[in-house]
Amino acid sequence: MELEQTSNNFNEPIPVFKVDPIMVLLFGFLTCGLYLIYWNIKVAEVFNAVTKREVISQPIAIFAGCCMPVNIYFYYLAGKEALPEVYKRTGELQKDQSTLLIVLGFFFPIAAAMIVQGDINRLYN
Repeated sequence: MELEQTSNNFNEPIPVFKVDPIMVLLFGFLTCGLYLIYWNIKVAEVFNAVTKREVISQPIAIFAGCCMPVNIYFYYLAGKEALPEVYKRTGELQKDQSTLLIVLGFFFPIAAAMIVQGDINRLYN
């Protein structure tokens, strides 16, 4: 029996997505939130590469920019599953930011995106 290789090769290098968190805020406001759909997709790619597994799928990333309950789930996965791996790679103190990201994702999603982007930017320093 021969196994097929899938397109999910998680041994690839981490994609570079370094954006200033203030620009996430600015682009989010200027595009009325449409930039956050693109941002979610790129962040999901980075998180999946860092964790070497699919933590956040593309449909969840896309719908997180459009639908509030999915948005909260996106930030829960980011805080609980992906960011601890980012902290491990950067050598920072392990912290659980899932509750903070859920609350901010509910009331002010752009602020949650800025926090996540700031943590992702540390990968590239």
